[in-house]
Amino acid sequence: MKTNIKLILRFAIVSIAAAALLITGTAAAQAGKKKAEAAATSSEGAAKSSVSAKDQMFIKKAAKGGMMEVEMGNLAVQNAKSDDVKSFGKRMVTDHSKAGDELKSIAEKKGAKMPSKKPAVKWTSDKEYMDMMVKDHEKDLAEFQAQAKEGTDSDLKEFAEKTAKMVEEHLNLAKETQKKLQ
Repeated sequence: MKTNIKLILRFAIVSIAAAALLITGTAAAQAGKKKAEAAATSSEGAAKSSVSAKDQMFIKKAAKGGMMEVEMGNLAVQNAKSDDVKSFGKRMVTDHSKAGDELKSIAEKKGAKMPSKKPAVKWTSDKEYMDMMVKDHEKDLAEFQAQAKEGTDSDLKEFAEKTAKMVEEHLNLAKETQKKLQ
C-alpha cells in the first residue's frame, strides 16, 4: 500500500511539474509573441513616416502657424474696426485654410503627424493684430524659404516654395494695411 501511495505521489508531483512547465512555456511564448507584435507595430509606425525629423518639424511649425493665422483671421473678421483689417483677416482664413489642407494631405501621404490642437489666440486692437501679422509673416517667410532650399522631401520642398510666395504676398499686404492704421 505504501508503494502505491509513493507511486501516486510521484506521479502527482511529476504531473504538477509538467503542468507548471507547460503553463510557464505557454506564458513565455505568449509574452514573446506580444513583444514581437509590439516591435512589428513600432517598426511599421517608424516605416510609415517617410520624412526626416527636420521635415517633420517644418510640418509641425507650418501647421501650427497656419492654424493660428486662421484663428486670428476669424477674430479679425468678427472684431476688427477697420474694413481693411477685416478684409486682411478674411484673406488669412481663406489662404491659410487652403494651405493647411494641402499640408495635411502631404503629411498623411508621408505618414507624418500633424498637430490637431487649435491655438488660443487674442489681440486687443487692429494695430496690435497687424503688428503681429507683419512680424509673424516675416518669420514664416524665412522658414518657408529655408524649407524650400534645405528640406529633404521633394513634396514638402515644393509646398514650401509655393507657399512662401503666398506668405510674401501676405507680408506685403500686412505692411500696407499696417501703414493705413498709423
